[in-house]
Amino acid sequence: MVVSVRKWLRRIFFVLLLSFFTITMYGGCRFIAVWIAPENPYRVPQGQALKVFKTEPFQSDSGSIYDRLKLFYWYGE
Repeated sequence: MVVSVRKWLRRIFFVLLLSFFTITMYGGCRFIAVWIAPENPYRVPQGQALKVFKTEPFQSDSGSIYDRLKLFYWYGE
């Protein structure tokens, strides 16, 4: 059996290069994702901004499930 050192070195070099570029690309994508994401999207607005969604406890007398589902599809919330 003939073992070619040159072929094995080429394969090892390819695997190392592939690993390096994969890690670099992953790090770049993570950096961009952190850079784009807002600090805290659920914070209370500052200045003249208004927070339009306010959570309220669930009320069972507010209508049937059918009515709530119809409103959900109508408004797209």
